Amino acid sequence: MQLSPLERLAALPQVERMSFLDSINEAQALELMSAWEGGLARPAQERPKGDWTYWLVMAGRGFGKTRTGAETVRAWVKEGARYVNLLGATADDARDIMVEGESGILAVCPKAERPEYVKHASKLSWPNGATSLIFTADKPDRLRGKQHEKLWADELASWRYLESWDQAKLGLRLGKTPQAIVTTTPRPLKALIDLSKDASTVVTRGSTYDNQANLAEGFFSTIIKQYEGTRMGRQELLAELLEDMPGALWTRANIDSLRKSPGALPDMRRIVVAIDPAITNTEGSDETGIIVAGEGIDGHGYVWGDDSGRYSPQEWASKAVSRFLEDDADLIIAESNQGGDMVEQTIRTVNPSINVKQVHASRGKVTRAEPISALYEQGRIHHVGKLDTLEDQMCAFTSDFDRKSQGYSPDRVDALVWALTELFPGITKKERPKKSIKNTYAHAGHDSWMAA
Repeated sequence: MQLSPLERLAALPQVERMSFLDSINEAQALELMSAWEGGLARPAQERPKGDWTYWLVMAGRGFGKTRTGAETVRAWVKEGARYVNLLGATADDARDIMVEGESGILAVCPKAERPEYVKHASKLSWPNGATSLIFTADKPDRLRGKQHEKLWADELASWRYLESWDQAKLGLRLGKTPQAIVTTTPRPLKALIDLSKDASTVVTRGSTYDNQANLAEGFFSTIIKQYEGTRMGRQELLAELLEDMPGALWTRANIDSLRKSPGALPDMRRIVVAIDPAITNTEGSDETGIIVAGEGIDGHGYVWGDDSGRYSPQEWASKAVSRFLEDDADLIIAESNQGGDMVEQTIRTVNPSINVKQVHASRGKVTRAEPISALYEQGRIHHVGKLDTLEDQMCAFTSDFDRKSQGYSPDRVDALVWALTELFPGITKKERPKKSIKNTYAHAGHDSWMAA
């Protein structure tokens, strides 16, 4: 097999390399400068051999994840793939990192291979006719129905809506060998944990130190030293996937050990829908938490509904009312700290007969959540089925949680806490009529209990 110029150069003794460089022409020099697999790439940055669907590059900051993703896209296009799409955390991230970044696609492609970036259409048009559509994880609905032959998904662990990964996987169905590369720094998210354990996934792990030769010396002497030996350092530098957060009020092991299937549930005494509403609906807005929970005749709590998301006031009110009717609930609980009476009024514009209770947070989030966490520890609260995003938020909610440092508000946790606080107020309640939860899953019958 004929060696590339870079492979020939590497095979030469040191004293002969300068002569070799003098002997090659401009085209060969360009090839030398842009050679990746078998060239500039470290072994961990080269595509795995064998059959795989997902290549998870889970590595520390500065490892070279972006370059690895961009070069993989470039290689797929050169090999004839026609639809090689991109999926970033946000539109800014997709543009500034994946496409235009210093290690992004436009930077790594030599002029003859470089695609045209059509910004208004959110796509790349390659010289050989291939197309790369550019999607963002903060708009999961845009991924519905879209198909991919190959896909690069970047920083999955930082995505606001992990539903985007589910939609992306469903679209990975073109060509003979649909494949995706996922480049990310790890976080204890169920989607990432499940992907790393998938039989069709090849996992490449790497640390910041693997690429130390290409990073500024000052970065290590002033920044990295601050985090060496810390949990953040283990996650962000060494890329360890740490499944439990120290100080978190909930653990995955506890939630999993208490999980129930719909068929194993008792009749319910009460069912409530709790809302932690967001008043605005812009790209930077908080989510509205919408959680459905019930108290069984066994005295235990059951959580089975999470319709949380970024909605306008009219949208979250409609979602909450729909769940109220579908689950035959007896009460909607709505936090009114931000919207005041507007919260209840918005719900009543959708359905004026809904039973609404406004609650006001006079204590901090952690203080309100701690008694609910204790109910889980006592084995009295059970999750029903799959509630991954809620559970990710719960297992990252620590006793020193600070919204500003975390960069988000735990709206799903807030709604969960309001629901379970209503169901378990710590006082003896009058026995209520028994009520079956089966209609929750059959979506049938919304009639008699409220009138009883």
